[in-house]
Amino acid sequence: MSEYLKLKKSNCKNCYKCIRHCPVKSIRFSDNQAHIVTDECILCGRCFVACPQNAKEIRNDVAVVRAMIDSGAPVYASVAPSFVANYEGATIETMERALRALGFTAAEETAVGATIVKNRYDEMVNRAEQDVIISTCCHTVNIGVQKHFPEALPFLAPVLSPMLAHGAEIKKVHPEAKTVFLSPCISKKQEAELYPGMVDCVLTFEELTGWMRDEGIEVEASQDGGGNRGRARAFPVCGGIIHAMKCENPDYTYLAIDGLDNVAQALRDVIAGNLTKCFIEMSACAGSCIGGPAMDKDRRAPVREYITVRKYAPEADFIVEPHETSELRKSFPYVGIKTLMPGSAAIAEILHRMGKLKPEDELNCGSCGYDSCREKAIAVYNGKADLTMCLPFLKEKAETFSDNIIRNTPNGIIVLNEMFEVQQINRAACELFNIENSADVLGEPVVRILDPQPFMEVMQSGKNIRNKRAYLAEYKRYVDQTIMHDPNYHIFMSIMRDVTEEETHKVNKETISRRTIEITDKVVEKQMRVVQEIASLLGETTAETKIALTKLKESLADE
Repeated sequence: MSEYLKLKKSNCKNCYKCIRHCPVKSIRFSDNQAHIVTDECILCGRCFVACPQNAKEIRNDVAVVRAMIDSGAPVYASVAPSFVANYEGATIETMERALRALGFTAAEETAVGATIVKNRYDEMVNRAEQDVIISTCCHTVNIGVQKHFPEALPFLAPVLSPMLAHGAEIKKVHPEAKTVFLSPCISKKQEAELYPGMVDCVLTFEELTGWMRDEGIEVEASQDGGGNRGRARAFPVCGGIIHAMKCENPDYTYLAIDGLDNVAQALRDVIAGNLTKCFIEMSACAGSCIGGPAMDKDRRAPVREYITVRKYAPEADFIVEPHETSELRKSFPYVGIKTLMPGSAAIAEILHRMGKLKPEDELNCGSCGYDSCREKAIAVYNGKADLTMCLPFLKEKAETFSDNIIRNTPNGIIVLNEMFEVQQINRAACELFNIENSADVLGEPVVRILDPQPFMEVMQSGKNIRNKRAYLAEYKRYVDQTIMHDPNYHIFMSIMRDVTEEETHKVNKETISRRTIEITDKVVEKQMRVVQEIASLLGETTAETKIALTKLKESLADE
Protein backbone atom coordinates (compact mmCIF):
# COMPACT_ATOMS: atom_id res chain seq x y z
CA MET A 1 0.00 0.00 0.00
CA SER A 2 1.29 3.44 -0.90
CA GLU A 3 2.09 5.85 1.89
CA TYR A 4 -1.09 7.91 2.01
CA LEU A 5 -0.11 8.97 5.51
CA LYS A 6 3.52 9.83 6.15
CA LEU A 7 5.54 10.57 9.26
CA LYS A 8 7.78 13.57 9.89
CA LYS A 9 10.34 11.76 12.04
CA SER A 10 11.89 14.86 13.58
CA ASN A 11 8.51 15.94 14.96
CA CYS A 12 7.58 12.75 16.82
CA LYS A 13 7.87 13.26 20.60
CA ASN A 14 6.72 9.79 21.77
CA CYS A 15 3.54 11.07 23.42
CA TYR A 16 1.65 7.93 22.20
CA LYS A 17 -1.42 10.04 21.42
CA CYS A 18 -1.63 8.52 17.95
CA ILE A 19 -1.84 5.01 19.46
CA ARG A 20 -4.52 6.10 21.91
CA HIS A 21 -6.64 7.43 19.03
CA CYS A 22 -5.92 4.64 16.53
CA PRO A 23 -8.94 2.30 16.63
CA VAL A 24 -6.97 -0.66 15.22
CA LYS A 25 -3.60 0.10 16.89
CA SER A 26 -1.77 0.15 13.55
CA ILE A 27 1.12 2.19 14.96
CA ARG A 28 4.52 0.69 15.65
CA PHE A 29 7.11 2.39 17.87
CA SER A 30 10.80 1.76 17.32
CA ASP A 31 13.94 3.89 17.62
CA ASN A 32 11.85 6.46 19.52
CA GLN A 33 9.66 7.08 16.47
CA ALA A 34 6.10 6.22 15.52
CA HIS A 35 5.63 4.24 12.31
CA ILE A 36 2.31 3.51 10.61
CA VAL A 37 1.78 -0.21 9.99
CA THR A 38 0.31 0.09 6.51
CA ASP A 39 -0.94 -3.50 6.32
CA GLU A 40 -3.20 -2.89 9.33
CA CYS A 41 -4.06 0.80 8.81
CA ILE A 42 -7.62 1.68 7.76
CA LEU A 43 -6.77 5.29 6.85
CA CYS A 44 -9.27 6.83 9.22
CA GLY A 45 -6.86 9.74 9.80
CA ARG A 46 -7.47 9.93 13.54
CA CYS A 47 -3.72 9.84 14.21
CA PHE A 48 -3.30 12.74 11.78
CA VAL A 49 -5.89 14.84 13.59
CA ALA A 50 -4.74 13.85 17.09
CA CYS A 51 -0.98 14.40 16.68
CA PRO A 52 -0.08 17.53 18.69
CA GLN A 53 3.28 17.89 16.91
CA ASN A 54 1.96 17.61 13.33
CA ALA A 55 4.24 14.61 12.90
CA LYS A 56 1.81 12.98 10.45
CA GLU A 57 1.15 14.35 6.98
CA ILE A 58 -1.14 13.30 4.13
CA ARG A 59 0.39 12.52 0.75
CA ASN A 60 -0.02 15.61 -1.41
CA ASP A 61 -1.19 14.93 -4.98
CA VAL A 62 -1.59 18.51 -6.25
CA ALA A 63 1.39 18.03 -8.59
CA VAL A 64 -0.35 15.01 -10.13
CA VAL A 65 -3.48 17.03 -10.90
CA ARG A 66 -1.40 19.93 -12.26
CA ALA A 67 0.26 17.48 -14.66
CA MET A 68 -3.18 16.25 -15.81
CA ILE A 69 -4.27 19.81 -16.53
CA ASP A 70 -0.99 20.63 -18.29
CA SER A 71 -1.39 17.55 -20.49
CA GLY A 72 -4.33 19.21 -22.25
CA ALA A 73 -6.83 16.51 -21.32
CA PRO A 74 -10.19 17.72 -20.00
CA VAL A 75 -10.09 17.42 -16.19
CA TYR A 76 -13.43 17.19 -14.35
CA ALA A 77 -13.79 17.70 -10.63
CA SER A 78 -16.20 15.56 -8.65
CA VAL A 79 -16.92 17.66 -5.57
CA ALA A 80 -18.07 15.81 -2.43
CA PRO A 81 -21.24 17.32 -0.92
CA SER A 82 -19.37 18.19 2.29
CA PHE A 83 -17.82 21.13 0.40
CA VAL A 84 -20.58 23.42 1.69
CA ALA A 85 -19.36 22.75 5.24
CA ASN A 86 -15.72 23.43 4.35
CA TYR A 87 -16.17 26.55 2.20
CA GLU A 88 -18.55 28.95 3.86
CA GLY A 89 -21.34 30.20 1.61
CA ALA A 90 -20.17 28.07 -1.31
CA THR A 91 -22.43 26.55 -3.94
CA ILE A 92 -21.47 24.22 -6.75
CA GLU A 93 -21.48 27.25 -9.08
CA THR A 94 -18.96 29.21 -6.99
CA MET A 95 -16.86 26.07 -6.52
CA GLU A 96 -16.81 25.53 -10.26
CA ARG A 97 -15.66 29.11 -10.91
CA ALA A 98 -12.77 28.67 -8.47
CA LEU A 99 -11.83 25.30 -9.94
CA ARG A 100 -11.97 26.60 -13.52
CA ALA A 101 -9.52 29.31 -12.42
CA LEU A 102 -7.16 26.50 -11.39
CA GLY A 103 -7.48 24.91 -14.82
CA PHE A 104 -10.27 22.36 -14.37
CA THR A 105 -12.60 21.92 -17.33
CA ALA A 106 -15.72 21.68 -15.17
CA ALA A 107 -16.97 20.70 -11.72
CA GLU A 108 -19.91 18.50 -10.83
CA GLU A 109 -21.45 17.31 -7.56
CA THR A 110 -20.60 13.85 -6.27
CA ALA A 111 -24.15 13.93 -4.92
CA VAL A 112 -25.21 12.82 -8.41
CA GLY A 113 -23.29 9.59 -7.82
CA ALA A 114 -24.79 9.42 -4.32
CA THR A 115 -28.26 9.52 -5.88
CA ILE A 116 -27.39 6.55 -8.10
CA VAL A 117 -26.05 4.64 -5.09
CA LYS A 118 -28.96 5.34 -2.75
CA ASN A 119 -31.41 4.18 -5.46
CA ARG A 120 -29.55 0.87 -5.52
CA TYR A 121 -29.70 0.68 -1.70
CA ASP A 122 -33.47 1.16 -1.80
CA GLU A 123 -33.70 -1.58 -4.40
CA MET A 124 -31.67 -3.98 -2.24
CA VAL A 125 -33.86 -3.31 0.81
CA ASN A 126 -37.11 -3.60 -1.12
CA ARG A 127 -36.01 -6.93 -2.57
CA ALA A 128 -34.56 -8.07 0.78
CA GLU A 129 -31.40 -9.12 -1.02
CA GLN A 130 -29.54 -9.35 2.30
CA ASP A 131 -30.81 -9.79 5.83
CA VAL A 132 -28.40 -7.11 7.07
CA ILE A 133 -27.20 -4.49 4.60
CA ILE A 134 -24.26 -2.26 5.54
CA SER A 135 -23.68 0.84 3.41
CA THR A 136 -20.36 0.93 1.57
CA CYS A 137 -19.95 4.64 0.92
CA CYS A 138 -17.18 4.93 3.53
CA HIS A 139 -13.96 3.28 2.35
CA THR A 140 -12.48 3.33 5.88
CA VAL A 141 -15.38 1.20 7.13
CA ASN A 142 -14.99 -1.10 4.14
CA ILE A 143 -11.26 -1.77 4.63
CA GLY A 144 -11.84 -1.99 8.37
CA VAL A 145 -14.20 -4.88 7.72
CA GLN A 146 -11.87 -6.41 5.13
CA LYS A 147 -8.90 -6.37 7.52
CA HIS A 148 -10.26 -6.58 11.05
CA PHE A 149 -13.88 -7.89 10.87
CA PRO A 150 -13.85 -10.33 7.94
CA GLU A 151 -16.84 -12.23 9.38
CA ALA A 152 -18.93 -9.16 8.45
CA LEU A 153 -17.93 -9.17 4.77
CA PRO A 154 -21.17 -10.89 3.62
CA PHE A 155 -23.16 -7.99 5.09
CA LEU A 156 -21.45 -5.23 3.08
CA ALA A 157 -23.60 -3.93 0.23
CA PRO A 158 -21.72 -4.86 -2.99
CA VAL A 159 -22.25 -1.39 -4.41
CA LEU A 160 -19.91 1.30 -5.71
CA SER A 161 -19.33 4.32 -3.51
CA PRO A 162 -20.74 7.68 -4.66
CA MET A 163 -17.21 8.75 -5.64
CA LEU A 164 -16.70 5.76 -7.96
CA ALA A 165 -20.24 5.88 -9.33
CA HIS A 166 -19.92 9.56 -10.19
CA GLY A 167 -16.44 9.13 -11.68
CA ALA A 168 -17.75 6.35 -13.89
CA GLU A 169 -20.73 8.51 -14.89
CA ILE A 170 -18.48 11.43 -15.92
CA LYS A 171 -16.30 9.11 -18.02
CA LYS A 172 -19.42 7.63 -19.63
CA VAL A 173 -20.45 11.10 -20.81
CA HIS A 174 -16.89 12.36 -21.46
CA PRO A 175 -14.79 9.30 -22.37
CA GLU A 176 -11.59 11.32 -22.76
CA ALA A 177 -11.95 13.06 -19.37
CA LYS A 178 -9.70 12.78 -16.34
CA THR A 179 -11.61 12.79 -13.05
CA VAL A 180 -10.47 14.26 -9.73
CA PHE A 181 -12.42 13.69 -6.52
CA LEU A 182 -12.37 16.46 -3.90
CA SER A 183 -13.29 15.55 -0.32
CA PRO A 184 -12.26 15.66 3.36
CA CYS A 185 -11.27 11.98 3.32
CA ILE A 186 -7.81 10.36 3.26
CA SER A 187 -8.93 6.81 2.50
CA LYS A 188 -10.53 7.84 -0.81
CA LYS A 189 -7.00 8.14 -2.22
CA GLN A 190 -6.59 4.41 -1.70
CA GLU A 191 -10.08 3.54 -2.94
CA ALA A 192 -9.46 5.32 -6.25
CA GLU A 193 -6.26 3.29 -6.76
CA LEU A 194 -7.80 -0.03 -5.71
CA TYR A 195 -10.67 0.38 -8.22
CA PRO A 196 -8.97 2.01 -11.22
CA GLY A 197 -10.65 3.45 -14.28
CA MET A 198 -13.25 5.63 -12.57
CA VAL A 199 -11.35 8.27 -10.55
CA ASP A 200 -7.87 9.27 -11.64
CA CYS A 201 -6.81 11.24 -8.56
CA VAL A 202 -8.10 12.37 -5.18
CA LEU A 203 -7.37 15.67 -3.46
CA THR A 204 -8.40 16.48 0.08
CA PHE A 205 -9.98 19.81 0.92
CA GLU A 206 -6.75 20.75 2.73
CA GLU A 207 -4.75 20.15 -0.45
CA LEU A 208 -7.27 22.11 -2.53
CA THR A 209 -7.33 25.03 -0.08
CA GLY A 210 -3.53 25.19 -0.08
CA TRP A 211 -3.42 25.12 -3.87
CA MET A 212 -6.00 27.90 -4.18
CA ARG A 213 -4.17 29.96 -1.56
CA ASP A 214 -0.94 29.65 -3.56
CA GLU A 215 -2.77 30.84 -6.68
CA GLY A 216 -4.63 33.65 -4.89
CA ILE A 217 -8.01 32.09 -5.61
CA GLU A 218 -10.94 32.06 -3.20
CA VAL A 219 -14.31 30.34 -3.27
CA GLU A 220 -16.90 33.08 -3.31
CA ALA A 221 -19.88 33.06 -0.97
CA SER A 222 -23.29 33.05 -2.61
CA GLN A 223 -26.84 33.75 -1.56
CA ASP A 224 -28.09 31.19 -4.06
CA GLY A 225 -29.62 28.16 -2.41
CA GLY A 226 -28.10 25.75 -4.93
CA GLY A 227 -31.28 24.81 -6.80
CA ASN A 228 -34.31 22.72 -5.91
CA ARG A 229 -32.84 19.27 -6.53
CA GLY A 230 -30.17 17.30 -4.71
CA ARG A 231 -31.62 15.33 -1.81
CA ALA A 232 -28.46 13.16 -1.76
CA ARG A 233 -26.44 16.23 -0.79
CA ALA A 234 -27.29 15.14 2.77
CA PHE A 235 -24.92 12.13 2.48
CA PRO A 236 -22.01 13.73 4.41
CA VAL A 237 -23.90 14.04 7.73
CA CYS A 238 -24.87 11.26 10.09
CA GLY A 239 -28.18 9.80 8.91
CA GLY A 240 -27.81 11.57 5.57
CA ILE A 241 -27.86 8.38 3.49
CA ILE A 242 -31.03 7.17 5.17
CA HIS A 243 -32.55 10.65 4.79
CA ALA A 244 -31.91 10.49 1.05
CA MET A 245 -33.39 6.98 0.71
CA LYS A 246 -37.09 6.22 0.35
CA CYS A 247 -37.02 3.55 3.09
CA GLU A 248 -40.20 1.88 1.81
CA ASN A 249 -39.81 -1.62 3.28
CA PRO A 250 -41.57 -1.68 6.67
CA ASP A 251 -39.89 -4.99 7.60
CA TYR A 252 -36.48 -3.31 7.76
CA THR A 253 -35.03 -1.10 10.47
CA TYR A 254 -32.83 1.78 9.32
CA LEU A 255 -29.87 2.63 11.55
CA ALA A 256 -27.18 5.32 11.31
CA ILE A 257 -23.87 4.60 13.05
CA ASP A 258 -20.99 7.10 13.11
CA GLY A 259 -17.57 6.99 14.75
CA LEU A 260 -15.30 3.96 14.61
CA ASP A 261 -15.90 2.89 18.19
CA ASN A 262 -19.64 2.67 17.50
CA VAL A 263 -19.00 1.04 14.11
CA ALA A 264 -16.85 -1.67 15.73
CA GLN A 265 -19.52 -2.45 18.33
CA ALA A 266 -22.22 -2.59 15.66
CA LEU A 267 -20.10 -4.96 13.56
CA ARG A 268 -19.65 -7.25 16.57
CA ASP A 269 -23.44 -7.30 17.03
CA VAL A 270 -23.95 -8.09 13.33
CA ILE A 271 -21.39 -10.92 13.45
CA ALA A 272 -23.00 -12.30 16.63
CA GLY A 273 -26.41 -12.35 14.93
CA ASN A 274 -27.89 -9.77 17.27
CA LEU A 275 -29.18 -7.64 14.38
CA THR A 276 -31.54 -8.79 11.66
CA LYS A 277 -33.62 -7.19 8.90
CA CYS A 278 -31.87 -3.84 8.95
CA PHE A 279 -30.08 -1.35 6.77
CA ILE A 280 -27.10 0.17 8.58
CA GLU A 281 -25.53 3.42 7.43
CA MET A 282 -21.93 3.34 8.69
CA SER A 283 -19.50 6.25 8.77
CA ALA A 284 -16.01 6.06 10.26
CA CYS A 285 -15.88 9.72 11.29
CA ALA A 286 -17.93 11.14 14.14
CA GLY A 287 -20.60 13.22 12.47
CA SER A 288 -19.87 11.39 9.20
CA CYS A 289 -17.94 13.09 6.36
CA ILE A 290 -18.17 16.61 7.79
CA GLY A 291 -15.95 15.26 10.59
CA GLY A 292 -13.38 14.05 8.05
CA PRO A 293 -9.68 14.29 8.92
CA ALA A 294 -8.85 16.54 5.96
CA MET A 295 -11.47 19.20 6.48
CA ASP A 296 -9.72 22.55 6.85
CA LYS A 297 -8.52 22.91 10.43
CA ASP A 298 -10.77 25.90 11.12
CA ARG A 299 -13.85 23.95 10.05
CA ARG A 300 -14.52 21.96 13.20
CA ALA A 301 -18.06 22.97 14.15
CA PRO A 302 -20.14 19.80 13.70
CA VAL A 303 -23.53 21.24 14.67
CA ARG A 304 -23.21 24.32 12.46
CA GLU A 305 -21.85 22.24 9.57
CA TYR A 306 -24.67 19.69 9.95
CA ILE A 307 -27.22 22.48 9.61
CA THR A 308 -25.37 23.92 6.58
CA VAL A 309 -25.38 20.58 4.76
CA ARG A 310 -29.03 19.86 5.49
CA LYS A 311 -30.06 23.32 4.33
CA TYR A 312 -28.22 22.77 1.05
CA ALA A 313 -30.08 19.46 0.47
CA PRO A 314 -33.57 20.08 -0.97
CA GLU A 315 -36.25 17.44 -0.88
CA ALA A 316 -36.28 16.60 -4.60
CA ASP A 317 -33.79 14.13 -6.05
CA PHE A 318 -31.37 14.71 -8.88
CA ILE A 319 -32.70 13.10 -12.02
CA VAL A 320 -30.47 10.16 -12.93
CA GLU A 321 -30.85 7.36 -15.43
CA PRO A 322 -31.50 3.85 -14.15
CA HIS A 323 -28.41 1.66 -13.86
CA GLU A 324 -28.02 -2.06 -14.17
CA THR A 325 -26.97 -3.86 -11.01
CA SER A 326 -23.84 -5.10 -12.77
CA GLU A 327 -22.76 -1.50 -13.50
CA LEU A 328 -22.72 -0.68 -9.80
CA ARG A 329 -21.31 -3.93 -8.44
CA LYS A 330 -18.23 -3.73 -6.23
CA SER A 331 -16.49 -6.63 -4.51
CA PHE A 332 -14.88 -6.60 -1.08
CA PRO A 333 -12.31 -9.41 -0.76
CA TYR A 334 -10.79 -10.40 2.55
CA VAL A 335 -7.50 -8.63 3.23
CA GLY A 336 -5.45 -10.73 5.62
CA ILE A 337 -3.18 -9.16 8.19
CA LYS A 338 -0.34 -10.91 9.98
CA THR A 339 -0.73 -10.72 13.73
CA LEU A 340 0.77 -13.30 16.06
CA MET A 341 -1.14 -14.17 19.21
CA PRO A 342 1.23 -15.13 22.03
CA GLY A 343 0.36 -17.78 24.56
CA SER A 344 -0.35 -17.02 28.20
CA ALA A 345 3.21 -17.87 29.24
CA ALA A 346 4.69 -15.41 26.71
CA ILE A 347 2.30 -12.68 27.84
CA ALA A 348 3.13 -13.35 31.50
CA GLU A 349 6.86 -13.16 30.74
CA ILE A 350 6.46 -9.78 28.98
CA LEU A 351 4.28 -8.47 31.80
CA HIS A 352 6.94 -9.56 34.28
CA ARG A 353 9.57 -7.58 32.35
CA MET A 354 7.22 -4.59 32.52
CA GLY A 355 7.14 -4.87 36.30
CA LYS A 356 3.64 -6.42 36.31
CA LEU A 357 4.25 -9.27 38.73
CA LYS A 358 0.65 -9.80 39.83
CA PRO A 359 -2.82 -8.87 38.48
CA GLU A 360 -3.15 -5.79 40.69
CA ASP A 361 0.02 -4.41 39.06
CA GLU A 362 -1.84 -4.22 35.74
CA LEU A 363 -3.20 -0.68 35.98
CA ASN A 364 -4.67 -0.65 32.45
CA CYS A 365 -4.21 3.14 32.55
CA GLY A 366 -3.90 3.51 28.77
CA SER A 367 -0.98 5.94 28.93
CA CYS A 368 0.93 3.75 26.45
CA GLY A 369 -1.98 3.99 24.01
CA TYR A 370 -3.30 0.47 24.59
CA ASP A 371 -6.50 -0.25 26.51
CA SER A 372 -4.88 -2.79 28.80
CA CYS A 373 -1.47 -4.01 29.91
CA ARG A 374 -2.14 -7.34 28.21
CA GLU A 375 -2.89 -5.63 24.88
CA LYS A 376 0.38 -3.78 25.30
CA ALA A 377 2.18 -7.09 26.00
CA ILE A 378 0.74 -8.55 22.78
CA ALA A 379 1.97 -5.46 20.90
CA VAL A 380 5.43 -5.97 22.41
CA TYR A 381 5.35 -9.59 21.27
CA ASN A 382 4.51 -8.45 17.72
CA GLY A 383 7.29 -5.86 17.69
CA LYS A 384 4.88 -2.89 17.65
CA ALA A 385 5.71 -1.60 21.12
CA ASP A 386 8.53 -1.75 23.62
CA LEU A 387 8.71 -2.02 27.39
CA THR A 388 9.65 1.64 27.92
CA MET A 389 6.23 2.76 26.67
CA CYS A 390 4.75 1.96 30.09
CA LEU A 391 4.84 5.33 31.85
CA PRO A 392 3.87 4.08 35.35
CA PHE A 393 6.59 1.43 35.04
CA LEU A 394 9.17 4.03 34.00
CA LYS A 395 8.02 6.40 36.73
CA GLU A 396 8.29 3.71 39.40
CA LYS A 397 11.65 2.58 38.03
CA ALA A 398 13.00 6.13 38.02
CA GLU A 399 11.66 6.83 41.51
CA THR A 400 13.10 3.57 42.83
CA PHE A 401 16.46 4.33 41.24
CA SER A 402 16.40 7.87 42.63
CA ASP A 403 15.31 6.71 46.07
CA ASN A 404 18.08 4.10 46.14
CA ILE A 405 20.69 6.73 45.35
CA ILE A 406 19.39 9.16 47.98
CA ARG A 407 18.92 6.43 50.57
CA ASN A 408 22.35 4.83 50.10
CA THR A 409 24.62 7.80 49.37
CA PRO A 410 27.08 8.55 52.21
CA ASN A 411 26.34 12.25 51.76
CA GLY A 412 23.67 13.92 53.83
CA ILE A 413 20.81 15.31 51.70
CA ILE A 414 18.12 17.71 52.88
CA VAL A 415 15.36 19.20 50.74
CA LEU A 416 13.59 22.37 51.92
CA ASN A 417 10.73 24.40 50.56
CA GLU A 418 11.00 28.18 50.21
CA MET A 419 9.62 28.55 53.74
CA PHE A 420 12.80 26.74 54.85
CA GLU A 421 10.83 23.74 56.06
CA VAL A 422 12.25 20.23 55.76
CA GLN A 423 10.57 18.29 52.94
CA GLN A 424 12.94 15.35 52.67
CA ILE A 425 15.95 14.09 54.58
CA ASN A 426 17.97 10.96 53.91
CA ARG A 427 19.50 8.46 56.31
CA ALA A 428 23.02 9.90 56.08
CA ALA A 429 21.72 13.36 57.09
CA CYS A 430 19.83 11.86 60.01
CA GLU A 431 23.06 10.24 61.24
CA LEU A 432 24.92 13.52 60.75
CA PHE A 433 22.42 15.41 62.93
CA ASN A 434 21.76 12.61 65.43
CA ILE A 435 18.14 12.23 64.34
CA GLU A 436 16.56 8.85 65.13
CA ASN A 437 13.54 9.13 62.83
CA SER A 438 13.23 11.36 59.74
CA ALA A 439 9.52 11.88 60.52
CA ASP A 440 10.59 13.89 63.57
CA VAL A 441 11.81 16.77 61.38
CA LEU A 442 9.72 16.52 58.21
CA GLY A 443 7.63 19.66 57.83
CA GLU A 444 9.58 21.39 60.60
CA PRO A 445 11.66 24.61 60.19
CA VAL A 446 15.24 23.76 59.29
CA VAL A 447 16.45 26.01 62.11
CA ARG A 448 15.70 23.10 64.44
CA ILE A 449 18.68 21.20 63.06
CA LEU A 450 20.69 23.60 60.92
CA ASP A 451 21.53 27.28 60.52
CA PRO A 452 19.19 28.65 57.80
CA GLN A 453 21.48 31.60 57.00
CA PRO A 454 23.27 29.93 54.02
CA PHE A 455 19.88 29.08 52.46
CA MET A 456 18.73 32.69 52.85
CA GLU A 457 21.93 33.92 51.21
CA VAL A 458 21.37 31.63 48.23
CA MET A 459 17.79 32.83 47.84
CA GLN A 460 18.76 36.52 48.07
CA SER A 461 21.84 36.33 45.84
CA GLY A 462 20.50 33.84 43.34
CA LYS A 463 23.89 32.10 43.43
CA ASN A 464 24.25 28.49 44.55
CA ILE A 465 26.92 27.43 47.06
CA ARG A 466 29.20 24.61 46.01
CA ASN A 467 31.50 22.59 48.31
CA LYS A 468 31.88 25.30 50.93
CA ARG A 469 33.50 23.99 54.12
CA ALA A 470 31.55 24.69 57.29
CA TYR A 471 31.87 23.71 60.93
CA LEU A 472 28.69 22.48 62.62
CA ALA A 473 29.57 23.39 66.19
CA GLU A 474 26.50 21.74 67.72
CA TYR A 475 27.44 18.40 66.16
CA LYS A 476 31.22 18.96 66.26
CA ARG A 477 31.48 18.06 62.60
CA TYR A 478 33.04 19.59 59.53
CA VAL A 479 31.15 19.36 56.22
CA ASP A 480 31.62 20.41 52.60
CA GLN A 481 28.19 21.91 51.89
CA THR A 482 26.48 22.46 48.52
CA ILE A 483 23.19 24.38 48.46
CA MET A 484 21.12 24.62 45.24
CA HIS A 485 17.90 26.54 44.72
CA ASP A 486 15.39 25.41 42.07
CA PRO A 487 12.95 28.31 41.57
CA ASN A 488 10.80 26.24 39.17
CA TYR A 489 9.95 23.72 41.88
CA HIS A 490 10.42 26.19 44.77
CA ILE A 491 12.84 23.98 46.65
CA PHE A 492 16.34 24.03 48.11
CA MET A 493 18.60 20.99 48.13
CA SER A 494 21.56 20.76 50.45
CA ILE A 495 24.21 18.09 50.01
CA MET A 496 26.69 17.74 52.88
CA ARG A 497 29.82 15.61 52.76
CA ASP A 498 31.17 14.79 56.21
CA VAL A 499 34.86 15.77 56.22
CA THR A 500 35.38 15.67 60.00
CA GLU A 501 37.97 12.92 59.82
CA GLU A 502 39.80 14.69 57.02
CA GLU A 503 39.70 18.00 58.86
CA THR A 504 40.85 16.37 62.13
CA HIS A 505 43.74 14.74 60.32
CA LYS A 506 44.67 18.11 58.85
CA VAL A 507 44.57 19.78 62.27
CA ASN A 508 46.69 17.00 63.76
CA LYS A 509 49.18 17.34 60.95
CA GLU A 510 49.39 21.09 61.49
CA THR A 511 49.98 20.51 65.21
CA ILE A 512 52.81 18.07 64.50
CA SER A 513 54.32 20.51 61.99
CA ARG A 514 54.16 23.34 64.50
CA ARG A 515 55.87 21.24 67.15
CA THR A 516 58.54 20.15 64.67
CA ILE A 517 59.25 23.80 63.83
CA GLU A 518 59.61 24.61 67.51
CA ILE A 519 62.08 21.73 67.98
CA THR A 520 63.97 22.78 64.89
CA ASP A 521 64.24 26.34 66.22
CA LYS A 522 65.75 25.01 69.43
CA VAL A 523 68.20 22.79 67.52
CA VAL A 524 69.26 25.71 65.31
CA GLU A 525 69.69 27.97 68.30
CA LYS A 526 71.79 25.37 70.09
CA GLN A 527 73.87 24.73 67.01
CA MET A 528 74.57 28.40 66.59
CA ARG A 529 75.98 28.58 70.11
CA VAL A 530 78.20 25.64 69.35
CA VAL A 531 79.27 27.33 66.13
CA GLN A 532 80.38 30.38 68.02
CA GLU A 533 82.44 28.24 70.35
CA ILE A 534 84.17 26.00 67.86
CA ALA A 535 83.84 28.05 64.67
CA SER A 536 87.45 27.72 63.88
CA LEU A 537 87.26 23.92 63.89
CA LEU A 538 83.82 23.35 62.19
CA GLY A 539 83.25 26.60 60.32
CA GLU A 540 82.22 25.31 56.89
CA THR A 541 80.50 22.18 58.21
CA THR A 542 78.44 24.16 60.73
CA ALA A 543 77.37 26.63 58.09
CA GLU A 544 76.05 23.81 55.93
CA THR A 545 74.13 22.36 58.94
CA LYS A 546 72.53 25.73 59.62
CA ILE A 547 71.40 26.07 56.03
CA ALA A 548 69.92 22.55 56.00
CA LEU A 549 68.00 23.04 59.26
CA THR A 550 66.72 26.45 58.16
CA LYS A 551 65.35 24.96 54.91
CA LEU A 552 63.65 22.18 56.90
CA LYS A 553 62.02 24.78 59.12
CA GLU A 554 60.77 26.80 56.15
CA SER A 555 59.44 23.69 54.45
CA LEU A 556 57.45 22.68 57.54
CA ALA A 557 56.14 26.21 57.91
CA ASP A 558 54.88 26.20 54.31
CA GLU A 559 52.93 23.01 54.92
